[in-house]
Amino acid sequence: MSSVCIACILAFLFAVPAAAQESEDLNFASGLEQFQDIRRMLPSYLNNIGLQMLTQRQRQIERLVTIEGVSRRRAYLRERMLNDLGGFPERTPLNARVVGVLQRPGYRIEKVIFESQPHFYVTANLYLPTTGHPPYPAILFPLGHEPGGKTNPTWQQMLGSLATKGFVALTWDPIGQGERLQIYDEDLRESKVGDSTTEHTVVGAQCLLIGDHLARYTIWDGMRALDYLLSRPEVDPTRVGLTGNSGGGTHTAYIAALDDRIQVAAPSCYITSWRLMLQTIGPQDAEQTFPFWLQDGLDYPDYLYAFAPKPYLLLSAIRDFFPIAGARETFAEAARVYSAIGAKEKLGMFEADDGHGYNKTRRLAAYEWFGRWLKGVEDKDPEPQIEMATPEELRCTPTGQVSTSLGGESVFTLNQKRLERLKANRRTQPVELPGKAQELIHYEPSSTSLQVRPYGTIPRSGYHIEKLTYESEPGITIPSLLFVPDGDGKRAGVLLVSGDGKKASAPEAEQLVTSGMVVLSIDARGFGETQVNTDVDRREFNHYFGDFKDAMTALLVGKTMVGMRDLDITRGVDLLSARQGIDRDKIYVYGKKGGSVPALYAAVLDRRIRKVVLEDMLSSYDSVVKNKIHLVSGADPLGHELPVNAVQKEYSRAVEAYRQMGVERAIHIRNRMPGEDTTTIYRELTDGP
Repeated sequence: MSSVCIACILAFLFAVPAAAQESEDLNFASGLEQFQDIRRMLPSYLNNIGLQMLTQRQRQIERLVTIEGVSRRRAYLRERMLNDLGGFPERTPLNARVVGVLQRPGYRIEKVIFESQPHFYVTANLYLPTTGHPPYPAILFPLGHEPGGKTNPTWQQMLGSLATKGFVALTWDPIGQGERLQIYDEDLRESKVGDSTTEHTVVGAQCLLIGDHLARYTIWDGMRALDYLLSRPEVDPTRVGLTGNSGGGTHTAYIAALDDRIQVAAPSCYITSWRLMLQTIGPQDAEQTFPFWLQDGLDYPDYLYAFAPKPYLLLSAIRDFFPIAGARETFAEAARVYSAIGAKEKLGMFEADDGHGYNKTRRLAAYEWFGRWLKGVEDKDPEPQIEMATPEELRCTPTGQVSTSLGGESVFTLNQKRLERLKANRRTQPVELPGKAQELIHYEPSSTSLQVRPYGTIPRSGYHIEKLTYESEPGITIPSLLFVPDGDGKRAGVLLVSGDGKKASAPEAEQLVTSGMVVLSIDARGFGETQVNTDVDRREFNHYFGDFKDAMTALLVGKTMVGMRDLDITRGVDLLSARQGIDRDKIYVYGKKGGSVPALYAAVLDRRIRKVVLEDMLSSYDSVVKNKIHLVSGADPLGHELPVNAVQKEYSRAVEAYRQMGVERAIHIRNRMPGEDTTTIYRELTDGP
């Protein structure tokens, strides 16, 4: 039986000898004319796949011309959304209570707390008319990412105006905003990780790892808010509308598509098209990107089809970062379908020459639309002046935060419980792991011959470096350095992949080659010379960490970063295996930092890899879910090294499995001591079984 040596080396910073020659020679591809855009290679590759999927979808939509076809499309979208969300929680008692009231001319504001899940508290404000005759039409108002949550002045203006115009309106603090910060620092009195979009990204990653989606929580909050709204005797359940801006526009699209109780919808500054999104700003927050969405043949217009033939108004800004051209594309496509099913007058679009936000022009258009369809009269009246309340007046909890006033559950604690249930039901046998791993990361092996192109040689004392590229798959070129020791004879081959790229890994490669090994050091896609240049990319949200945008785009088209980088590694193993002078029984992989997780999967999937060393690796997926702020790359958020006993605990099951198989010496978990000679680390490759 072949053995795999997994050496988890934990040092975060260490000294290595300087390279013997100017290191700029090692990043050679970006200096070649044909690779001038190599930093755009990965997003271009993913975008092209997405655009091809959208073209295939368009052929299907051209046949969508009947109400029966629209009904089937609605059912398909709902099935896909529920699958991506991980299903919805059980509908449990809301335990709603009013904790305060503010009186305003013509309406009042009730401060409400309800539980969308047991002890998962939602803070809300209900705006109730005090004139006219109930039951009133009602508006459900999900919020975007603007500061302050429900206390934001723009929301107060619109909600107060709706109440003055005779609508009951309900809004609530989204997860990570207002009184519902999920990673709250009591000393700083703000989120530990910054703004709401960053909180959503952190929490969203944890949700994905347990087969859920952050939108599972945010949509469910909205549906339970609707339950509460409809429980009020002042509300006419046959006249309910839904509107919100930005992230609130997102949830307007989601909830309208999933909940039949909504009669009229008007998302603001959200609806566009994925064709334009891919070509401009790309995926946004964690709750706004569903895995496999484009692969499943879905696009923004499908939210409208799930609501058809009921009244739907697109509210857009010409200078929005959500591309206006995409909004116009979606409207044109949906208008054809609405016309085909006899509902042309129920689809509208309003656009204003301004930027992102629920600005006055869009608010006036919304009042008119809701008046037309929920009251039977178009509202042409001016927007009333609203008396603003302070955040303290509108808050529902004594401290201004659910976590410090009520405690209860958070997305973090609910994820913990979901994780424990999953672990209790874990039944995968060791023999099943390779297949499960391949399915999980959507790894697609290549069956084509490897195309290798040389770009010169750098002589060094005792060895030389061959500059080359190979095509991992069409559209993906891997810049590489092959370190070859002088002399003849069969030698072990090591593939070195680091998240910092091949140039930064040159000292490690030199240590290995001087010990007699052939080393192929690669820039797997998104690493080194192929790392996306954010300055060139001009991303709108540079505060997203790591390769979030590319990772989300990959999920949209049915791929994963690990699966794609695994292919880069196995194609590199193809190169080593075909090389004369390589002992094919001694092919090893050394993964470091961002390259360590793909290296681990490669070792599981490719039987040619005899040993693997993993340095500065994510300790486990469990650690991401179990820590509010994840521990990544062998260090905590302050840069402190992760102690070896922490990694030993994470890998206790793996160590026990090796022991039961009688090969306990085949797995090592060790620490690199400060100042330790780096050559001792490489014994993990040369020693042992």
